[in-house]
Amino acid sequence: MTEEKISLLTQLAVQAGEEILKVYAEPFDVEKKSDGSPVTVADAAAEKVILAGLAQVFPEIPVVAEESVEAGILPVVEGRYFLVDPLDGTKEFLKRNGEFTVNIALIEDGNPVFGVVSAPALGEIFWGGSIAANQHKSAFKGRIETGKIVDVEPISVRTPPQSGLSVLASRSHMSEETASLISRLGVAEKLSVGSSLKLCWLAAGQADFYPRMAPTMQWDIAAGDAVLRAAGGALVYAETGKDFTYQVPTQAIKDDLLNPHFLAVGCRSVLADLALSD
Repeated sequence: MTEEKISLLTQLAVQAGEEILKVYAEPFDVEKKSDGSPVTVADAAAEKVILAGLAQVFPEIPVVAEESVEAGILPVVEGRYFLVDPLDGTKEFLKRNGEFTVNIALIEDGNPVFGVVSAPALGEIFWGGSIAANQHKSAFKGRIETGKIVDVEPISVRTPPQSGLSVLASRSHMSEETASLISRLGVAEKLSVGSSLKLCWLAAGQADFYPRMAPTMQWDIAAGDAVLRAAGGALVYAETGKDFTYQVPTQAIKDDLLNPHFLAVGCRSVLADLALSD
């Protein structure tokens, strides 16, 4: 992928965020999806912008997007497709704490090769990966000001400090199993933040470990996973320690896109120190 197309993808995330902020600024209604999770008109408005942009620039690549799947639209995909979550962290959106994101990921042969995550209310954006074969992977962070991305800088994961791990946990979806795992680690601090920002914080060297022993969907994590991998980190299956992969089975339904439990780390040495079978 050219730098021009990468720029178009990041701008799509910015534009979708602008649609979300229009809703965020006014009173809005909240509905329930089939699984009981909340949804607002902001989700649909952001997805509409993203789908239109992807169709224009990448008409040959199918898109698996959360609200479309909820409406029963799940395309047949093969090796290459986009995974889109137009508004991740709806509970944070409803709390108005700013910790919600727009997520666009490109999947190729099961791997997240490129992703962009914007946090419109915080004015932050992260992206990383490569779309051309054999292209160097790198990750970046920038600020969003009046629709433009400024103050761009490269990001990378950090080596865990000797004083102990900084562990990330979901602000709204902490499970007993996750809390139990964290309690067994040498934790210097526990940080709570919503949405895919947790993966971006790992990528930016702001924390060391994010265990997730609670339900997520593929579109919740794919973009952040791409940024994390490009920054030198890893996201692995909690049960096996193998690198996470993304699959959309033939004749898939929404539940086929549920994720197994996973562990995300800045440095793989954290995984070696875990005793998950205890």
